[in-house]
Amino acid sequence: MTKLCALMRIIIFCVSVILISFSASGRNVTVRGVVRDSLTREPIPYASVLLKGTDRGVLTDDNGRYTIVTTLPFDSVMASSLGYTTKAVASRKRGDNVQVDIDLVSTGVLLGEVIAKPKREHYSKKNNPAVAFMEKIRHTQDLNDPRRHDNYNYNKYERITLALNDYQFNDSAKRGFDKMFSFVKEYIDTSEVSGKPILNVALREKLSSVHYRKEPKGEKEFVTGLRSSGIDEMLDKQSMQTFYEDVLREVDVYDNDIVLMQTRFVSPLSRIAPDFYKFYLTDTVFVDTTRCVELTFVPRNPSTMGFTGRFYVPVGDTTMFIKRIVLRVPHDINLNFINGLVISQDYEKAPDGSRLKTKDDMILEASVVPGSGGLYGRRQTVYDSHNFDPAPDASIFKRGVAQIYAPGAEYRGQDFWDENRKAEIAQGVNGIEKMMERMRQVPLFYWTEKVVKVLVSGYVPTAKKSYFDIGPMTSLVSYNSVEGLRLRAGGMTTANLSRRWFARGYGAYGFRDHKWKYKAELEYSFRDKNYHSREFPIHSLRATQLYDLDRLGQISSVHNADNFFLSVSRLPDCQMTYHRVSKLEYILETEQHFSLEARIQQERQYSTPFMTFINGYGENFRHYTMNSFRLQLRYAPGEKFYQLTTGRTRINFDAPEMVISHTYAPKGFMGNPFALNVTEASFFKRIWLSAFGYVDMTLKGGHVWSRTPYPGLLIPGANLSYLIIPDLFSCMNPMEFINDSYAQWDLTYWANGLILNYIPIIKRLKLREAFMFKGVWGHLSDRNKPWLNPDLYGFPEINNTQLMSDTPYMEVGVGLDNLLKVFRVDYTWRLTYRDNPGACKQGLRFTFHFSF
Repeated sequence: MTKLCALMRIIIFCVSVILISFSASGRNVTVRGVVRDSLTREPIPYASVLLKGTDRGVLTDDNGRYTIVTTLPFDSVMASSLGYTTKAVASRKRGDNVQVDIDLVSTGVLLGEVIAKPKREHYSKKNNPAVAFMEKIRHTQDLNDPRRHDNYNYNKYERITLALNDYQFNDSAKRGFDKMFSFVKEYIDTSEVSGKPILNVALREKLSSVHYRKEPKGEKEFVTGLRSSGIDEMLDKQSMQTFYEDVLREVDVYDNDIVLMQTRFVSPLSRIAPDFYKFYLTDTVFVDTTRCVELTFVPRNPSTMGFTGRFYVPVGDTTMFIKRIVLRVPHDINLNFINGLVISQDYEKAPDGSRLKTKDDMILEASVVPGSGGLYGRRQTVYDSHNFDPAPDASIFKRGVAQIYAPGAEYRGQDFWDENRKAEIAQGVNGIEKMMERMRQVPLFYWTEKVVKVLVSGYVPTAKKSYFDIGPMTSLVSYNSVEGLRLRAGGMTTANLSRRWFARGYGAYGFRDHKWKYKAELEYSFRDKNYHSREFPIHSLRATQLYDLDRLGQISSVHNADNFFLSVSRLPDCQMTYHRVSKLEYILETEQHFSLEARIQQERQYSTPFMTFINGYGENFRHYTMNSFRLQLRYAPGEKFYQLTTGRTRINFDAPEMVISHTYAPKGFMGNPFALNVTEASFFKRIWLSAFGYVDMTLKGGHVWSRTPYPGLLIPGANLSYLIIPDLFSCMNPMEFINDSYAQWDLTYWANGLILNYIPIIKRLKLREAFMFKGVWGHLSDRNKPWLNPDLYGFPEINNTQLMSDTPYMEVGVGLDNLLKVFRVDYTWRLTYRDNPGACKQGLRFTFHFSF
């Protein structure tokens, strides 16, 4: 599991933790039924079904069945389909489950040259005029693409609101949460879509201009205003804006894949759309004043990542310009937390035929806790001032970031928003700031919000204007075989003390080895920071003094070694030395996500009863010292992340990551008893396979050019815990192999229900498959074999260290993901070197995995 994974998964839970304690949840009602032909009694597939008086609607499946879950009151169910008269049936039954069957009367409808008559469907894409209509839209997309011009500019206003859905306030309550938060009734609003009561709890507004250039290709967004208020105020404003924009991305149906909710959906205009969707020419309707052909599409399997929806193309338009797009997610889709999602886009046609988007409205209903009223979210975007002139300031394309913030963009006043807001805002939305002030005066909400903030950041501020924060809290208590129970306390200074000078550190004590450990860090930033030293981009000098355990062959880039969840292990964890480190680092990060780290370091390794330093002459050394230089280069173009106090969590994994490093320590330099000359490189890439999921691929390699004792050699990472840790081997023991050359791979295929979505009963559980294959090939040259070089330290006998043959170490795993929406369980097999002493041949591993 990646550290904290993607933040929206956490935000949903954080919002729920804060709000569930005082929200009055509506009752879920499930409406089911069958739409049939009134004469033949045969089911009608893909008929439109709508709960009258709400915005909740679906299409029937292949068997004419439908299911709608809602908390909104309704009086009847309405069904319509090409070739039939629309009919509404009143719902007289009350309860949590309502059955409404609808019989439609046949009419027969003529659409152009296509005559649709009611009959049981035998769908085929061959010689299908609806598929031909879709293909014509796809093939003519370049004719009306505004980005075919050399330049393209427009203004953009975006508003994201988050609310409690169908909020029912108990005005007669004399005690409990309704009484405690009685003032919220003043802020209850009415949904512009469903007309039902909602309580807005978060608002984000952004005003910007977008500039596109064809040659050399570039697109930049210049943000002139950014405003946020509500439940997510405690989180980093720009990081959250980046996160929302990644999760709720603008949809372009002309792409083969539509990225939404950090998931890839197959576009209805994709190259594989005819095999993934069913298409129907269903009606001619008026959009505004334009008569349009209505093209309806549904996924062949409603559990897969696709949309139901409609395109509206003006009748007789040879350029196949789309006037309006409506997309919905199917009810049975294998998507977590989302009960419903609707996207509506409107376009205008420029004089030269270019399609100009004018409105983009996305509405979603989500629930974390089953049976709760859930959350209501809406993203409204308005576009205007389209033109094809060069950008007013061409220098904007020289910036390395996609979004550029004007000075003071985050601090615009109310007058600015009243003047520049492109869409009317409801009074309830505008009152969020005042409501939050009053809610924080209630102790229960105040302390709940504080706890959630600590869970997300990992640190506890010591004052309202904190000069020093205590943490990270996940490292307070841990356990290992050398130290036994380990207690640790630490913290960091903040920009409230100094915007350029920072300090952080910790002290730890082991109750088995009775030793104190510590880390002290002093950092000078060449850039002013808003709160802490790790804010992007870093440009600093950092001095560190450290005395602690060094876990040989167990170093992970994903988890902190003190993490409480790593304390339970399958073997005694004895492969540790004590080490004392003094280092000075220069760190430079650019907006293009290129970074350079240069380091000079002195490290002294101390032996333990388990990890000894005994050479071939029988001499036992208590310690040895290595003074080294290190240079590391990292490049991750287009990377998006959420900024944390201890580092960063990637918001998505679309960007590749490349790292190369070299460490050099000449023998004799400042008393070095050995030389160290090591080069390592790694590459990560997520490969999307459209409807078939995606593959996470990590490749690594390295070589030691010098004669070096075993702690400085290349030791494959072993995972002793029962957690799934991506960059460690689950069935390998620590120091089981030691190399001075290696090549390593880690492939994980996330199938997203590719198989399980087609198993009738299992697919209701919304489980997803995961397949893993990882391995390492390594070699130890003669110059680093202790039995051939008696001045080198021998490998400790406790490890049963083996040399690799020409056969690489390999392990595979098969997993079930999305168990209870938050767990992944893998069964892992070791394929090679199964007869090594103490080898772990297979086992169960698990992790928390939050995803949509």
